[in-house]
Amino acid sequence: MTEGPVYDLHRTVVLVGMMGSGKTVIGRALSARLAVPFVDSDAAIEEAAAATITEIFERDGEAFFREREAAVLRRLLSGAPGIVSTGGGAFLAPSNRAAIAEMGVALWLNVDLETLWRRVRQKDTRPLLRTLDPRATLARIYEERTPVYARAGLQLDVKGDASIDETTQGVIDVLLTRPDILETA
Repeated sequence: MTEGPVYDLHRTVVLVGMMGSGKTVIGRALSARLAVPFVDSDAAIEEAAAATITEIFERDGEAFFREREAAVLRRLLSGAPGIVSTGGGAFLAPSNRAAIAEMGVALWLNVDLETLWRRVRQKDTRPLLRTLDPRATLARIYEERTPVYARAGLQLDVKGDASIDETTQGVIDVLLTRPDILETA
């Protein structure tokens, strides 16, 4: 069995995008391919709070959650270079965007609305979609957030039928266009 290329990651890559865009699954696959640590910021928040994201939203509200999210993100960015997946709303805060730009790089996994809906419609773990019309809510959030995600330093347009391996390779290809972020060793 032949080994793939060896990579040298210089800056933490923060995956941003809508719920259902694949930030966590691609983040895990990317960290394995690059041989660097992976952290899901939502999982880190849940661990620190000893509660689920849904419980935090219900108990303490979204504003409290966003404060915890910003603190966790800053902590994750201050460590060795790795891969961080964020919740869909993390990149919306100007302070988070500034911290990511200063200490890492944001990569937007840009997925079309129909693919997102197909991925999230069967799950009840999305607090923002607990509405009378979750499809309309997703469309509204998509329209609101897309211009902000477009501010990410890097972007990958993800095809709806792309496999995890294909998307991960696409991310690597995008990162390799920036030798200040990723190089082959």
